[in-house]
Amino acid sequence: MKLPMRPTYFARDPGAAICARRRRLLLALAAAPFAAGLSLSPRTARAAQGVIEGRDRWLFPAWESYQTDDTSACLAIVDLIGRVVGAMNAHGVRCTIVVAPLKARAAADKLPEGASLAPAVAQRYTAILARAKQAGLDFVDAVAALANVDTRADSTYIRADYHWSAHTAEAVADATARRLTDAGALRGEQADPPALGEWTEEMDYGDLAALLPPDRKRAIGKDRFIVREEADGGGLLPDATPVVQVVGNSMVQPYLGFPQRLSHTLARPVGLTWKFGDTGPWKTLLDYLESPAFVQQKPQAVVWQFNEGQMAYGPGASGQWDASSIMAEAAWLDRVEKALAR
Repeated sequence: MKLPMRPTYFARDPGAAICARRRRLLLALAAAPFAAGLSLSPRTARAAQGVIEGRDRWLFPAWESYQTDDTSACLAIVDLIGRVVGAMNAHGVRCTIVVAPLKARAAADKLPEGASLAPAVAQRYTAILARAKQAGLDFVDAVAALANVDTRADSTYIRADYHWSAHTAEAVADATARRLTDAGALRGEQADPPALGEWTEEMDYGDLAALLPPDRKRAIGKDRFIVREEADGGGLLPDATPVVQVVGNSMVQPYLGFPQRLSHTLARPVGLTWKFGDTGPWKTLLDYLESPAFVQQKPQAVVWQFNEGQMAYGPGASGQWDASSIMAEAAWLDRVEKALAR
């Protein structure tokens, strides 16, 4: 299996270890709802394993309901994000938000026979963007970016995996780059970034398939992972101080190409801090803001990435994040303020 090695044009967070192999399932995230005894979506063929089997052997995460209306909680989270963005702006750091759409939204035609998004869930992403716009926040419309994915070459999400495809990651990265440049000039002179690597195909079991019993896993089969090889020629600015820092979960991991594409499109060095989804966006951002790298050189902008299926949960959501990540909202905000002020 040939994997991309060191990305060519983005600065890594030295504290984020990149596995030699492809990052597999968010197993901790998958287990979290069951450990907490949370309810699942009702339309589950394999809910006991955390997987919903849809049409054409597509799989969906059972811990992300496409029936439950939690829009009001999501809008409250947008308000909390607004408080953090305001604090970051006060310290000279811009913030752009990316919310990865629910897989059931991106591939609604592959849900189980007779199943569909509940009307309120179908409108939830639009409601989130509307609330953000009302508050003057810079949210990327990742749902609109899905329309720019050439589905003749790849699907928008990986069939039996939790994640969006590398083509979708790049489409969202391009939309993010446009938001960043529209918000104002970025520091430094643009440089000619090295070419992105050629597309290559790997066959492996998807993250969600790995949750199934052996017989069902074999029946679902392996997925095509279409990713880029490492570009030839080495890094243009491998040790450069990031102008933009991406903070998120495995949707923005290097394997799927989001930070490389963002850096390529911006022609600026981009840093990356990412953790598995069970860590949560709140602790991941805090880890970055409290890191020596942030103290030594604040970026001009932070791209903060969320998952739509987790948007209803704040930093104190017991059962959603690993125990070490959970903290009261007030305590979390206090630590963010102190980290920004250093």
